Amino acid sequence: MPRLKQVSRAEASPEVLPFYEQMFGGRDPVAEPGTATGTPGDWWTVWANVPGILKAFSAYPMRDAALDAQLRELAIVRTGYARGSQFVFSQHCKAARRAGVPEAKIEAVPYWTVAEVFTPLERAVLAYVDGTILEGGRVHDEVFGRLRAGLPDDQILMLTYVINMYQLHATATKALRLEYDDVPERVVEIPEPAGPTR
Repeated sequence: MPRLKQVSRAEASPEVLPFYEQMFGGRDPVAEPGTATGTPGDWWTVWANVPGILKAFSAYPMRDAALDAQLRELAIVRTGYARGSQFVFSQHCKAARRAGVPEAKIEAVPYWTVAEVFTPLERAVLAYVDGTILEGGRVHDEVFGRLRAGLPDDQILMLTYVINMYQLHATATKALRLEYDDVPERVVEIPEPAGPTR
């Protein structure tokens, strides 16, 4: 269960109702959970507690960005994987397919550093994700140079925004135990076996 209250359709503010309509049609997503892609849908019902944030998440439609949709989705899939978010990773594997990313590339995102399926620009994008996410923003000049060789400044800014926006989604979804990230802590002490020790 999510760690925060879910907002039912009856409790939702007028700002939230268009999101509910888009994601859930006319039903109450708390009483009848589930999205078309199979997730519980509690990402929307929890963020509905602060309608302004929910609205801000969609303030800049990705379809309006000049950044290539396949590059964007490869970056988001890698972001989900690097942040350990099953929700972001899984949902954007689906989005990557819809954007036309070949299956071999989607499958190789977790081990992209040794995969031979990516173009030089795709490798630069994936390396940029890793520098941004795994190294806290420490992107090596060589990585940035290769990124700049393939993308203009506005697209690099958009890529940076996308990576960080989905890092926020991945981290928050795990912290609040939403969607596919509603899982118990897996790093726990395993008790010693009972009985005599050797």
